[in-house]
Amino acid sequence: MTDAAASESETVPSSEFAGVPDGFQRLWTPHRMAYIQAGADAMRAACPFCAAPGKTDADGLIVHRGKSAYVLLNLFPYNSGHLLVCPYRHTATYDQATAEETQEIAELTQTAMRVLRAVSRCDGFNIGMNQGAVAGAGVDEHLHQHVVPRWASDANFFPIIARTKALPQLLGDVRETLAAAWLTD
Repeated sequence: MTDAAASESETVPSSEFAGVPDGFQRLWTPHRMAYIQAGADAMRAACPFCAAPGKTDADGLIVHRGKSAYVLLNLFPYNSGHLLVCPYRHTATYDQATAEETQEIAELTQTAMRVLRAVSRCDGFNIGMNQGAVAGAGVDEHLHQHVVPRWASDANFFPIIARTKALPQLLGDVRETLAAAWLTD
């Protein structure tokens, strides 16, 4: 092998790449481009939970459609498989939901837990509702319940030190897997 061929086959250390090295780690999250490109006003102009049922399941990230409520993936998940259970009707708080809506939200939450446990082998869940902007609701005008799968082995330094959440699966792949499993529950 010639000296030129040998130098071409050697690995170049990243410290020699163009640009100035910095202390940041990059975690690529291409699914967030939909939110970035739409802009913050898009979330205020139209309710995303009213819009989702009018889309295809894949485009709306819908996992299951019930009679008075449906289940979709959170566009900005805390963990892979982070689901939201929403009534179709645009209502802000749990006390404004009808008996039929609260019953179906509860039943869909139970099914979501079974499906997530079967598909992702999670060890537990965070389940809850943030009622109103002051309580932390990102979309406070439309009732939605979070079902967040948790794993005992997933407590690492990223969220604590780096304020970064690693999500190992793309939203579309998670939606397909959960929707298929939902049918067998």
